[in-house]
Amino acid sequence: MNKPKLWTKDFISISLSNFFVFLSFYILLVTLPSYALDDLHSSASQAGLMTTIFLLSAIISRPLAGQWLERAGNKKVLMTALILFAAASPLYFIPEKMFGFLLIRLLHGVGFGMATTAVGAIVADIIPASRRGEGMGYFVLSTNMAMVLGPFVGLMTIQQWGAKTVFALSVVVAVAAMFTGLSVKIPKSEAPGQIEVLSTFSFRGLFEASAVPIAIVGSFFAIVYSALLSFVSIYAIEIHVEQVSSLFFVVYAVILLLSRPFTGKWLDQYGPNVLAYPCIILFAIGMLLLSKSSGPVLFLVSAGLIGLGWGTLFPTFQTIAIQDAEPRKRGLATATFLSIYDIGVALGSFLVGLIAAKMSYSSLYFLFAFYILIGIILFYFLHTRKKAAPVQEKEQQSSKMQEI
Repeated sequence: MNKPKLWTKDFISISLSNFFVFLSFYILLVTLPSYALDDLHSSASQAGLMTTIFLLSAIISRPLAGQWLERAGNKKVLMTALILFAAASPLYFIPEKMFGFLLIRLLHGVGFGMATTAVGAIVADIIPASRRGEGMGYFVLSTNMAMVLGPFVGLMTIQQWGAKTVFALSVVVAVAAMFTGLSVKIPKSEAPGQIEVLSTFSFRGLFEASAVPIAIVGSFFAIVYSALLSFVSIYAIEIHVEQVSSLFFVVYAVILLLSRPFTGKWLDQYGPNVLAYPCIILFAIGMLLLSKSSGPVLFLVSAGLIGLGWGTLFPTFQTIAIQDAEPRKRGLATATFLSIYDIGVALGSFLVGLIAAKMSYSSLYFLFAFYILIGIILFYFLHTRKKAAPVQEKEQQSSKMQEI
């Protein structure tokens, strides 16, 4: 039997839209703090608010977008989100004071939160059910590619041509996200007229309960991931390998790209348990090697192991969140997962900053290797054991019926 087609025009378009949204995010993430310090003459704490306000508005807007997806349909939310995201981008040219920039970051964050929620829900409907693990793996790869390319392009642009060129580039990228996203045809089964519309707004309806357990697991690991995003370049200077620090996430992404054809198929064939436990161990080994790195070779080997471990775990967790939800609640499940996950990223950045002031990054990453292993217990109780219980009950009922 032939497999249902994965690489359709709509799947490619929605993945490209996701790539451009995150590319814009990462371009501005690495350049706005330096712009705030150098051009707006703000303090370091004010510059940090550029990212904090953006992420907080994204976290708050996601549950609202998730409920709106259920009420109004995917296409409306996607159109509104991408237009808002693109419309906010040119506004960076206007303000000359920090307060104005923070207002724009607040608006831009709302567009980002809504867009990433809508895109995640739509791709779950586009991917054939039998290839969802494989498809989500490739889809998340578009985020990883943006994570590698965005900081490189952003820093190069601001160093060579200045902040105004960065703002112009972010406009172009946001418009590309809008056009590629709006070209996607939403599956008929998810058309707004066929979705059960909620009559009233409810705070309980802001979250999908079935996605919460795996979202907590993802948030637990996100604390470690935030420590890599925020501080691995500083750690590279600490251990005198700054000449290859920019290659850390390049190696991370290359290993992801090479492994994705296999890991996605294994997820569909054997289920998340077979994939998750080895990947948690690989993630821990990668962090252990990173903590012991004293030269470029071990530093980059650790990047590859972390890419294989965490880079496989994240789409696996997101796939679990989507599969555990009813079809009409996939958008809400995506919003729930990403919101709780982002809380872990934000909390991790804050906590790691505090802890790093009291110990070396080497010691911190060493402790994180054992912290990751605790995640095995968390994953077991919040997913494996929980899923095994209904199966055991069915087997017991079946055996009783046979005895009768």
